[in-house]
Amino acid sequence: MSGATISQVRIAAAHDGEAELLVTLAFPNGGQSLVTLDEYATRALMASSGAQSADALIGADWRHVRDALVAASSRFAKQSA
Repeated sequence: MSGATISQVRIAAAHDGEAELLVTLAFPNGGQSLVTLDEYATRALMASSGAQSADALIGADWRHVRDALVAASSRFAKQSA
């Protein structure tokens, strides 16, 4: 996924009514991928990228999204330990 960047962000309601962030990743070959982030992952993404708003995420490297998903997933591993 080298070179992918965030090209679009939207806020949407999840099935439980909680807010989620929908992030579109754009790849150099023209491909796109949609990633859904829960509140925890969104907070991690905002912190790691230094963004103060969702729109400020545009152009950020995809690795911030990957790291946010890892952080969100890791919180469950800590709870079960």
